[in-house]
Amino acid sequence: MRLVIVVALCSTCAGLVPHAAAQSSGTYPDRPIRMILPASLGGPVDVIARTVGAGLAEALGQPIVMDNRAGAGGIIGAEIVAHGTPDGYTLMISHSGPLAIEAALHSKLPYHPIKDFAPVSLVAASPYALIVNPSTPAKTVKELVALARSRPGKFHYASGGTGTGIHMAGELFNLAAGLKIVHVPYKGAGPGMAALLSGEVDIMFNGVSSALPQVKAGKLRAIAITSAQRSPLLPDLPTVAESGLRYETSGWYGLVAPARTPKAVTAKLHSSLRQSLNAPDMKERLAGQGVDGIASTPEQLTQFLREELDKWTQVVKAAGLKVD
Repeated sequence: MRLVIVVALCSTCAGLVPHAAAQSSGTYPDRPIRMILPASLGGPVDVIARTVGAGLAEALGQPIVMDNRAGAGGIIGAEIVAHGTPDGYTLMISHSGPLAIEAALHSKLPYHPIKDFAPVSLVAASPYALIVNPSTPAKTVKELVALARSRPGKFHYASGGTGTGIHMAGELFNLAAGLKIVHVPYKGAGPGMAALLSGEVDIMFNGVSSALPQVKAGKLRAIAITSAQRSPLLPDLPTVAESGLRYETSGWYGLVAPARTPKAVTAKLHSSLRQSLNAPDMKERLAGQGVDGIASTPEQLTQFLREELDKWTQVVKAAGLKVD
């Protein structure tokens, strides 16, 4: 599944802005900003958000305080932002989980993934690495598939929680290979990695930025990359598709604020983010993490979220994953 950004044909509708929340781009921001990260420390969302957040803070001229709120596939963190004051001082860098996948999994959420947020921009995209504990004998995707088939119900993969992108990467793998590898959700990608390192689970899909240090240290083995092309960070690592499976997915990250945040504020955030992502040192830092920086328009992000919601709804139905 290729990450495609399509320009929206129309702008999102804006609600009335409460007088108390009104801001102008000339005065915003004048104090530190709280950035909710709906993920645990050490996972791909955390790593990428802290890198991008540092650049955004520099461009805005104000500190950005990172606040990790892991759990429930990102729902906990997203709910905080959805119900936050729409003044530009509570933001979220989110992954696909709370803004697309969870809405496909659940018939009801404590927020609407589109209506309750003011989109600012896509931030980044990155493929996942398929990694295994070194005690797992498989060294290729074909060997891994054969091993999993020989151990029905006894082969497990970790994720950062039900509904996260890395959970769905595993479910897509199950569908593509005709497997039933058992999903074990953890409270964030960091704890999932710890479980993989300890041998509690057999495999995991995780962001390249998070997996790379452990792979280079020899503590984990990378078998494949989930993107359509090989990663320049791991050029000898084949894609999953090279094994013959019809498979492709990547993680993406977007910046949003609470709905009804003033247009002047989201415009200031968007221009500052674009400035930061275009800086040569930021491009180099993200590339070193296997990440492509992206600065879309708010309208493009809204359109992209709608497309992601449709895509994951179809996958959830095919895999029989509906939670409620």
